Amino acid sequence: MTIKVLLVGESWVSSATHYKGFDQFGSVTFHLGAEPLVAALQGSEFDITYMTAHDTVEKFPFSLEELSAYQAIILSDIGANSLLLPPAVWLHGKPVANRLKIIRDWTAAGGGLVMAGGYFSFQGIDGKARWRRTPVEEALPVTCLPYDDRLEIPEGFRAEIKQKHPILAGIDGEWPLLLGANEVVVKQQPGVEVLATLPEAEGGHPLLVTGGYGKGRTVAWTSDIGPHWLPNEFVAWPGYATLWKNILRWVSHAA
Repeated sequence: MTIKVLLVGESWVSSATHYKGFDQFGSVTFHLGAEPLVAALQGSEFDITYMTAHDTVEKFPFSLEELSAYQAIILSDIGANSLLLPPAVWLHGKPVANRLKIIRDWTAAGGGLVMAGGYFSFQGIDGKARWRRTPVEEALPVTCLPYDDRLEIPEGFRAEIKQKHPILAGIDGEWPLLLGANEVVVKQQPGVEVLATLPEAEGGHPLLVTGGYGKGRTVAWTSDIGPHWLPNEFVAWPGYATLWKNILRWVSHAA
């Protein structure tokens, strides 16, 4: 069975100015942050559509019918504004469908929603990701803080596993180091399970949380899907591919 997954975000453009004595010039580079995950899922049952952050603004579905083509969605390192402010609204002052409500309703109808951590996930850097008190947060198993929620841990931390779950099947032994995560609050409601946390010495914050919304399943993974919070050693670890395949199978009701 093929499982259609929409991976949203995880791209950015960097602009630099180079000074060489009297002279200076500029350069612009484009980056894809989800390449490690896309590579890890190659050859599996997952058919990945990778929608970059700049494409999301106009190309993310504007209807429940369009979104229903996918069994799972991963929102990763993309702020709520990219879905709330397409050009029709931002440039032309026209009303359009609220795509955050569409994601919530798609989840309630049976979709599998995943939010992965990053500088523009959950509440994000300087609180600019803006997922707090949105319809998407309503569907997630966690709530966002009202301010910058980054947990920068440059010395690294190891995940602490709290219970058995199909998402953790086949992942044995000690996990590689992680370098950061977003701080969130677990919802105290039926069906929400904390599978992994940061160590108590780092606050014991949630790392991997599952839940449900209507007929759908939801997952919050508060660290990244690639560098920098997820070091290259984590990406090369066999458990990385296993973890994400298990997440997508579970959230799409295939496991």
